[in-house]
Amino acid sequence: MHHPPAIKPNQPTVNSPSTMPMTDFPNPLNSNLSVIRARIECACRAADRDPAEVRLLPVSKTVDVATLRAAYSAGLRELGENKVQEALAKSEVMADLTDLRWVLIGHLQTNKAKYAARFASEFQALDSLRVAEALDVHLQKLGRGLDVLVQVNTSGEASKFGLPPEEVEGFVRQLPAFTALRVHGLMTLAALSSDQAEVRRCFVRLRELRERLRQSAPEGVHMDELSMGMSGDFEMAIAEGATTVRVGSAIFGQRPAIRPDTDA
Repeated sequence: MHHPPAIKPNQPTVNSPSTMPMTDFPNPLNSNLSVIRARIECACRAADRDPAEVRLLPVSKTVDVATLRAAYSAGLRELGENKVQEALAKSEVMADLTDLRWVLIGHLQTNKAKYAARFASEFQALDSLRVAEALDVHLQKLGRGLDVLVQVNTSGEASKFGLPPEEVEGFVRQLPAFTALRVHGLMTLAALSSDQAEVRRCFVRLRELRERLRQSAPEGVHMDELSMGMSGDFEMAIAEGATTVRVGSAIFGQRPAIRPDTDA
């Protein structure tokens, strides 16, 4: 298997050796995962949905490689990361785990697209034609394809990335030009609010937008996926149709304070 060359020397370092045996450390993640899966199943039952319809995407930003190897040992085969350089560094150290998928869920600058194209299996935060073009160019050079979701700013908060809902249809119509990108649906971050009604409205907006786009999306663009809901609100997102929930702190524990436009 070809391993991509390391990026700039000033990229974040990953301290844990890639050869550390997975059996060397205890795996407290098993209990956390059991709780989360039980909550997903319960939320699906309450919404009269099949739990198999909902994908759990563990969000592993800032989590060390030793813990991520324990997560792999616990059965996880996908990890969601916000920062492309941190994710690339981890992917290189963990390249021996050949069935592990890396999902980028944070904002991507055009000058970082070349790194994402090397290793990412999925990108859930597409909201710019410039980024789409940059990804497509680098993916074409590498002979790779990339699953993508379009990020929508359903809360209207200035702190969040994503397209305003009214701009998504026009944006999606232009995506077939980028043939290395496989568009599968939409992603959103709900309002950063203790008002559950406002949080739910964000999920409803994304679901309703997805239904409209299903009628108008161009050939080759699919609107099957809704990535929405995090550790504190994923049951509500499931009730409103989420097909992917992004859960970090409920699996890996609390991380340092982060910007509101990232996942927790």
